[in-house]
Amino acid sequence: MRRAGNGRRVCALGVAGILAGTVLVGCGDDGDSGDGTRGTSADASAGTREQGTRAVRSAYDRTAEEDTAKVRLRVQTSAQGASQTANGQGVVDLDDGDSVMTLTMEGQRIEQRVIDQVLYQKMPKGQAPGGKPWIKIDLGKVAGQQGTDGRSMSDPAQSAAYAKAITDKDVTEKGSATVNGVKTTHYRVSVDVAELPEGDTLRKQVGPTLPMDVWLDDEGRMRRQQIDMTVKAPEATQRSSGASSAPEKVTVRTVMDFTEFGTEVEADAPPAGQVTDMTGKALEQGKGQS
Repeated sequence: MRRAGNGRRVCALGVAGILAGTVLVGCGDDGDSGDGTRGTSADASAGTREQGTRAVRSAYDRTAEEDTAKVRLRVQTSAQGASQTANGQGVVDLDDGDSVMTLTMEGQRIEQRVIDQVLYQKMPKGQAPGGKPWIKIDLGKVAGQQGTDGRSMSDPAQSAAYAKAITDKDVTEKGSATVNGVKTTHYRVSVDVAELPEGDTLRKQVGPTLPMDVWLDDEGRMRRQQIDMTVKAPEATQRSSGASSAPEKVTVRTVMDFTEFGTEVEADAPPAGQVTDMTGKALEQGKGQS
């Protein structure tokens, strides 16, 4: 396995699901320390804030240096008083974002692979179009239609981009916590979206700031990352639902847990004869929502 370079994609997996309309991610929430052990928060001094900022800035590099990891995921999506939760687990290449996952939502099980920015999903029996068990979506093409390069949200591990977007006033140390048996320090971060790649586009989708929480171990590696987003539903969705009031808002909490660094990742594309390409359909839907 090659060592991580500048193209690290610690969170490629999370965005792969978002772009494809699949909910992914983590385990736990803002009030969950993982194993129930949580430290108390205290007002941080200027020196502590600077220390925390440096720790958060370097966390993506230190995590990606491990090459691979097991990941446990959870995504909770809420809208109009209802919510859905999807869970997943698998392994991810922290360098290029390739991954092998199993997702469950509402009793349905989906096998998912991400290879070279292409998403493959094995749908529940009888649900796949074209009579084939697998579908695929080229996430790079979908991202290109949306005016991004496919990395802005799927690649928050770009340390340079985050270093630019995070200042001392944006990082608050919240205390200690035990996450999956590992002692960590919990930091709350407010990322200036405008400073991220394609920031103007992202601001329209998620607002001016991106609330994020990270839990770092004693080696500065990320053990948990939580991102909270509030997104306005596309106008096309509003029209189809007959909504005439304020735009519907969808809140999404995504959480990733990283364990067992160095786990081997074997991400292979399914045989071409078993795959239906849904990229065109995804692009059409994207045009309808623009």
